[in-house]
Amino acid sequence: MMSASLHIMILIPFIFAIAVPYIYKQLTPRIHTGWFVLFIPLVIFVYLLSFIPKISEGNTFRETVPWIPAYNINFTTYMDGLSLLFGLIITGIGALVILYSIFYMSKHREALHNFYVYLLLFMGAMLGLVFSDNIFVLYVFWETTSVSSFLLIAYWYEREKSRYGAQKSMLITIFGGLAMLAGFIMLSMITDTYSIREMISNAADISSHSLFIPGMVLILIGAFTKSAQFPFSIWLPDAMEAPTPISAYLHSATMVKAGLYLVARMTPVFGGVAEWFWLVSGVGIITLLYGSVNAVRQTDLKALLAYSTISQLGLIMSLLGLGSASLYFGVGKDSSVYAMAIFAAIFHLVNHSTFKGCLFMVVGIIDHETGTRDIRRLGGLMHLMPISFTLTVIGSFAMAGLPPFNGFLSKEMFFTAVVNASNMSIFNAETIGLAIPIIAWIASVFTFVYSMILVFKTFRGKNKPEKLGKVVHEAPIGMLLSPLILGSLVIIIFFFPNVLSHYLLKPALYAVLPTLAGAGDLNIKISAWHGWNTELFMTLGVVGLGTLLYVYLKKWYRIYLLYPENFTINSLYNLALEKMESSSKLVTERYMTGFIRDYLVYIFSFIILVVGGAMWFFDGFSFDPSADAPLNLFEVGLVLAMISTAIAVLFSKTRLTAIVAVGALGFLVSFFFVLFRAPDLALTQLVVETVTTALFLLSFYHLPELKKEISRIRFKVVNAFISIGVGVTVTMVALSANANRLFESISSYYENSYELAGAKNIVNSILVDFRGFDTMLEILVLTMAGLGVFTLIKLNVSRRDKHEGAE
Repeated sequence: MMSASLHIMILIPFIFAIAVPYIYKQLTPRIHTGWFVLFIPLVIFVYLLSFIPKISEGNTFRETVPWIPAYNINFTTYMDGLSLLFGLIITGIGALVILYSIFYMSKHREALHNFYVYLLLFMGAMLGLVFSDNIFVLYVFWETTSVSSFLLIAYWYEREKSRYGAQKSMLITIFGGLAMLAGFIMLSMITDTYSIREMISNAADISSHSLFIPGMVLILIGAFTKSAQFPFSIWLPDAMEAPTPISAYLHSATMVKAGLYLVARMTPVFGGVAEWFWLVSGVGIITLLYGSVNAVRQTDLKALLAYSTISQLGLIMSLLGLGSASLYFGVGKDSSVYAMAIFAAIFHLVNHSTFKGCLFMVVGIIDHETGTRDIRRLGGLMHLMPISFTLTVIGSFAMAGLPPFNGFLSKEMFFTAVVNASNMSIFNAETIGLAIPIIAWIASVFTFVYSMILVFKTFRGKNKPEKLGKVVHEAPIGMLLSPLILGSLVIIIFFFPNVLSHYLLKPALYAVLPTLAGAGDLNIKISAWHGWNTELFMTLGVVGLGTLLYVYLKKWYRIYLLYPENFTINSLYNLALEKMESSSKLVTERYMTGFIRDYLVYIFSFIILVVGGAMWFFDGFSFDPSADAPLNLFEVGLVLAMISTAIAVLFSKTRLTAIVAVGALGFLVSFFFVLFRAPDLALTQLVVETVTTALFLLSFYHLPELKKEISRIRFKVVNAFISIGVGVTVTMVALSANANRLFESISSYYENSYELAGAKNIVNSILVDFRGFDTMLEILVLTMAGLGVFTLIKLNVSRRDKHEGAE
């Protein structure tokens, strides 16, 4: 089915971003700019809602607009269950974030026009990313999200930490994006297409290609960097220097989910092989443990949420990897069992967007109302901020996987998936796979601990007003409205999960595993009670051990202090960045010397090595004089005379002698044109040489005299080697080009200049007719240069007159 409005939907945020500065100028200070911007995601969200009935019935929507047709790169949009789900998250959470920002961002103290321009650019880029079918169009939007997120993180650019966090996120995600681009190029070479749909249809035939594994690894690097997977996760905590609305939007609901989207979208292409299974699930499970363990040690609320986000992203990533095993089994009972891991990943992705978005906004409220996010300075806020406390309980308990909150349902499905993975009979999972449920359970224990820290260390205990910067009170209803909506969704989804499953989750699952869509409807039913099974006992163990660890947190917390700070990934990153900067400075100082001679040495050496080396390596040098015209006495004499004048330039002891020798060399070249019967070129050369020589003499006349004449030129071996090397290289290239004519000379075409252009002079017709625009642009360049010289002279004269007048 076709939908001509998907392209417009993607472009709307970009178009309105252009109008935001004007709106800001007109509205401020009467009304907050966010009220105007809020209209955009709301309209797109409602528009996307209209597709739910059709998508749930198995329909898809596709439209193509030519972009670079010569290279078969078209802006093709494609909507299925997966892209629709992400589109709803992008616009739905985006609308709530903008509503929240209206009350969080001051219209008097903040540059709101910049804030909302960057936000709309990011929103449009995310929509373009999830709805693009062409891999290179997807890449353009992918990098646009990196650039716009860099601008958002560095919004408070006067802060050093904001600039540092923005730079780190840019370097890591752009590195991953470039790796992903290389992987896309390899994938297009394998499949001979740029369309993801066509790649999926040819997936069965590409796994044996030699570029399959390298392309897969490079694409995964892009996904891992964007979704903050270990070891690339270090950029996310530093990105928390952005305003809280940005953290709630980019770093919990949208940007960090882009890598998950890419993995899910590419699962039909790469899934079903051991390399994909272990890379995705292995990196995901390690990230889950790394994030949860580090979240416990944080004292800043946003830092705690940052590491918790890393942990939850690892959980979803591991589920995508575990579920990819269903493609190995094809269609059948085993395939359906492992496909539930993909379903759990999609379900938890939605749940995480709700409870983590709610928590980020509440943390922003705490910071806004207390003046701090430091857990050590907080406490006893439950009675002062009861609504914020309730919302924190909802979000934190959902994150810990407790009922009656949506996180409990998807966490139980996660435990089911890891238990099934340990019983898997493929990919050596029966041995290595035994570690997966153990690591998952340990990480879940730490998840429970940091969730309790977030609730009880902040809101329980003794109030410390002397450590706070403000008199604490509950936030206004406008700031609470967005987290209230998200908190309500956390509970509603728990009680009505199958409504969400039928209309959104199952269509998204069929988009990731299209083979299941043709095998009949899966009997998926989400319920909170499955009996006394392994998953329930794992949950009870998490609650029991997690409670014990939280109660005795002060007893074992010092374990974190035993790990040396110098061996962290952040320390390695900072050290590598410092070394690269010092090395680049050293290299730059070596070649940026300020001497023209050094620059010429580099340029000519490059010519010798690259051009000469390529010709030598590919056996390109050849010389066949048999078809050339014989040399006569005049030509030999002119060549000898030219060599003599060139040598005279080198050994001239005065400037005047050198100028005359250079002019004589040019005049001798004009005699060659006479011998070759090109009088126009000869006259042009004579005029140019005469004018050039006169200008040289005029310029040197105004230069100061040398204190002493040059008596001897110092001989330098490097100069001699490079000059001879360049001369030999250029000569051999010219002779080889003359001896290896691959095509018929174009001169035969210009011989018909009279018939083609009505010109009897070939040279004139080439300059005026065949290359008229080229000649016109050359004249334009000379005119601009002349105007520049005239302007400089006038400025110098005016300054001199002003100086003389002052005297």
